[in-house]
Amino acid sequence: MEADHENAPQAQEDSRSTSSSSSPVPPDNEESDFFLGANDSSSSLGVPNLQDMQVNDDECLPPVHRLPNEILIAIFIRLTSTSDILHVMLTCKRWARNAVDILWHRPACSSWSKHKTICQTLGSPNPYFAYSDFIKRLNLASLADKVNDGSVMPLALCTRVERLTLTNCRQLTDQGLIALVQSNRHLLALDISFDNQITEASIYAIAEYCRRLQGLNVSSCTKISNESMIKLAQNCRYIKRLKLNDCNQLTDDAIIAFAEHCPNILEIDLHQCRLIGNEPVTRLMSKGQSLRELRLVGCELIDDSAFLALPPNRVYEHLRILDLTSCSELTDRAVEKIVDVAPRLRNLVLAKCRRITDAAVYAISRLGKNLHYVHLGHCGQITDDAVKRLVQACNRIRYIDLGCCVHLTDDSVMKLATLPKLKRIGLVKCANITDESVYALARANQRPRTRRDADGNPIPGEHYSSSHSSLERVHLSYCTNLTLQSILRLLNSCPRLTHLSLTGVQAFLREDLEIYCRDAPPEFTEHQRSVFCVFSGQGVVGLRKYLNQERAFADLQVPPPPPGEPGVPNAGTNGVTVLDPAAAHAHADGAFDDVEPDVVDDEDVLEDGSEMIIDTQPLLPHEPVASTAPLGGNPVLPPPPPPPPHMFTGPVPPQPGLTVDPGPFNYTGDPPYHDQLGSPAALLQYLHQRNISLEEVQTLDPQALRNLIPNRPPAEAGSSAAPIAAPSAQTVAQPVDNQHSGDPAITAEAVEPAGLTGSHPQPNGGPGPA
Repeated sequence: MEADHENAPQAQEDSRSTSSSSSPVPPDNEESDFFLGANDSSSSLGVPNLQDMQVNDDECLPPVHRLPNEILIAIFIRLTSTSDILHVMLTCKRWARNAVDILWHRPACSSWSKHKTICQTLGSPNPYFAYSDFIKRLNLASLADKVNDGSVMPLALCTRVERLTLTNCRQLTDQGLIALVQSNRHLLALDISFDNQITEASIYAIAEYCRRLQGLNVSSCTKISNESMIKLAQNCRYIKRLKLNDCNQLTDDAIIAFAEHCPNILEIDLHQCRLIGNEPVTRLMSKGQSLRELRLVGCELIDDSAFLALPPNRVYEHLRILDLTSCSELTDRAVEKIVDVAPRLRNLVLAKCRRITDAAVYAISRLGKNLHYVHLGHCGQITDDAVKRLVQACNRIRYIDLGCCVHLTDDSVMKLATLPKLKRIGLVKCANITDESVYALARANQRPRTRRDADGNPIPGEHYSSSHSSLERVHLSYCTNLTLQSILRLLNSCPRLTHLSLTGVQAFLREDLEIYCRDAPPEFTEHQRSVFCVFSGQGVVGLRKYLNQERAFADLQVPPPPPGEPGVPNAGTNGVTVLDPAAAHAHADGAFDDVEPDVVDDEDVLEDGSEMIIDTQPLLPHEPVASTAPLGGNPVLPPPPPPPPHMFTGPVPPQPGLTVDPGPFNYTGDPPYHDQLGSPAALLQYLHQRNISLEEVQTLDPQALRNLIPNRPPAEAGSSAAPIAAPSAQTVAQPVDNQHSGDPAITAEAVEPAGLTGSHPQPNGGPGPA
């Protein structure tokens, strides 16, 4: 026992389970018993001695406090509510330091109480943060009606403002604006549009203090001088966006100065700058390295020479938007030159350029897939032929306006309807168009889709009708030939429709439809108010619902197809199920199965920031429908077409008023060119024997015509024709399919006589006339 007690201290000293710093270190060549004993640690890694196991524990922090500042800022910046950011600042000092910049980056001066709080905080003698250094954007447009020099003086303490918006601050003068720009030498964008008290003094101050300026909007600032703008152009060489709308006091010298000294201009707007001539336009295009948007609305002094004087063999790849509205001196030559030098134009506006003709539209069609927006309103010399060529070449058009193009007819509008991405179409005062055009627009937006089984596999031969509409805005005012029937078809086929203008269309000047119509603008005259009819937003939804549910319009809800419109077979005929318009509308949102999106290039961004997905599945063939019925009436079958004369090859009995022409081929080879059963000659001979005139035949429908074909036995070998036997009454009464179901000798040529109900091969291998 004593030995055990004596050895106890030594055992305690040799123990390696203690964390004492006095534990002896074993020799380097001694194998540690750490590996010999049981290892109870959760790790399979061992350490040679206790000194290596000693660690200094950091302060125990919750996981959120271990995040670096960069991660916290990235999280806080995604908070959309200012109240949430304020609560973040009140959490702790570290969070406050990381969130204060986000909260004060763009203070909301949306009310005078908030404006007062911001000004008091900025003027505080001992602020916790330097709030004035955090403000990068100031926008006083919400308070514009009462903003004056005293309102902006407290904000002059801000020294790092990059964007300053003072639009419509009509009481603001040079004193307040100069105080702001003197303090903010890092200003990048300034909007003082419609501040008509601003004079050239402010422009000189901007030129002196804001040399990094990139965007300037001085629209309607009519008191600024030409010389001050020249000075601004010379000092602010980084300007990219410039809006000079309605500054009709500016002359060519000011615009030429920007063209010479600001080579990085991306956008310039000269709306209603009526003193601007040709030379500034030529300089802007030839000197600019990356001009994207050029707007020359109402610059009436501009003519063809502005573009014809451009340097030869120079292409401006960056130009995307060109607005030449009311440049009435432009002709086809200017448009042809524009297309040559700017082949990637996306938006081209030539409204009220009344001198342009079809030749200009032919030139525009060379833009091909690049063209998305084209405005040709009031170009009254344009015809159907030019529009059809434009559609054929530019199949990515989203917006097209052809208002007041009085020569256009249904022919061109039906072609326009085939544009797969059409979102807006303007046909105001195109008085020649009829319901046929509206039916075409509806038909293009109502497409049969392949039906799929539970596994998603397409079912052969089975389809359903679902709306795949892209049409959003349709302008049909003063198209006086339109009816309720076609418009209802359009409404049911286009669930995305948000705007429909039908001013002056008599069918819609009804008291029961007024509740869905927008109010007329206050400046309209009494006559204009009486014919005003525009449906927008929920008005379109209400109009569609009312026309579909009201009993008075029951005969319009499922209208028969118009003449020339392909019909869709019903279920049970060709395995096709047709939804009614209401059902098609209900399935519109869930019926999209597009698999191929648009090709998007590096510049393929629309102004609204969206990109449409088109239906790449081709339209399925439809069976033709003979006719349509008038509103509320019964279908009336048109008379069948007369037999083509050049198909007659055999002896034909004389008929009054019928001229027989053998045509260029008097072919007498193998069937179906012989005068056998089913040919026009044999049928006419049989009709002559039974004293049936062509006038009587024209009153029969196609089924009755087929029933007139007599039955015959199979032709004998070597015989080219069989004798004609008069059919019995039972035979005539039987349907064609049952009549010949057991007779293999009756061929398709016998069932469908050439020249009456089908087409047959010609000797040259091509199809015959229908």
